[in-house]
Amino acid sequence: MAYTTIDKPSDYFDTKLYTGTGSNNITLTMDNVGWVWMKNRTNSGNHILMDIVRGGNNSNSQKPVLLSNTSGAEQGSDITATGGVAFGSTSTVIGSDNGGYNYNNSASSNYVAWHWGTGTSFSNDASSTSIGSIDSAGSVNTDAGFSIVSYTGTGSTGTVAHGLGVKPSFLIYKNRATTDSWNVQSDGLTSYDYYLRLNSTGSQNNNIDVGPTAPTSTVVTVGSHAQQNGDGNAMILYAFAEKQGYSKFGNYIGTAGNNGDAPFIYTGFKPAWFMVKNAGATSAWEIYDSKLLGYNDQNHQFRANANDALSAVSDYVDFVSNGIKIRHNSTGINEDGDNFIYMAFAENPFVTSTGVPATAR
Repeated sequence: MAYTTIDKPSDYFDTKLYTGTGSNNITLTMDNVGWVWMKNRTNSGNHILMDIVRGGNNSNSQKPVLLSNTSGAEQGSDITATGGVAFGSTSTVIGSDNGGYNYNNSASSNYVAWHWGTGTSFSNDASSTSIGSIDSAGSVNTDAGFSIVSYTGTGSTGTVAHGLGVKPSFLIYKNRATTDSWNVQSDGLTSYDYYLRLNSTGSQNNNIDVGPTAPTSTVVTVGSHAQQNGDGNAMILYAFAEKQGYSKFGNYIGTAGNNGDAPFIYTGFKPAWFMVKNAGATSAWEIYDSKLLGYNDQNHQFRANANDALSAVSDYVDFVSNGIKIRHNSTGINEDGDNFIYMAFAENPFVTSTGVPATAR
């Protein structure tokens, strides 16, 4: 099978750093923005996740938000046109902070906004297409291997079309209507009847109610659990498939070693963003980014399950031209014998389709 390398990953994922004004709108430029994940770097504050499928667009006065560090239902009433995000075809407009859902534009605070591109709307009527058993709709970018899928839960095991055309490797679910944990499934876990919670430090759980069948090129299987398929509840799924030179999803086994004795994760690209979780122990979801402070030798990290400000850690990971070198023996990134799952997105491919190599920083 021939694979096409994505030569310019920033067309599909990009990190934007900005300083809040507290009063004036801020425009961040990127084509076809579909999903934005924002965090205050200076102060504690919730991780704010917004996307175009759930209604974050220029015509809506309210911008529905989800918070990765809580199990709360979708919020909208406190994120108004002056405090939320407006998605445009070439930009994301961040409104003035209104003291609502912790904080995307407070004066003098520094922020990060991670952008993922989508592009094409899709809708699947399961009964007419014979694809899946539950109707779904959303936005998909098959080039980048990313789709945002909306559906209404049935409370019974079923299948949902994801629109990618290839099998996804990493799935993030949230029940928008109720207070219930985020649900994460991955090829890197023991099997698809195991899952993690994005808002929790807990280790992987085994529960057949979360849909134990691996995804296919057309559908994901959702169980009866409210985290994936609450009866009558509005659900959202972020589905990711690997793309050469752009994204990588998988797992590695910890060694408890430092530096040379620690694992190396070959991604085939120079990373821009890396999120990792110890599936076998109580630990945080650690996020590293090439544009944040202390790149490589003195890393800084966020924790997706916590509202902490950007925090310094010492020599945890190196981003190199073809992957990620683990440098530390902490429980969160390199406990001996434990299984770690990760997702990574590229700054540059290791070698472009025209033969241009990436360089280590």
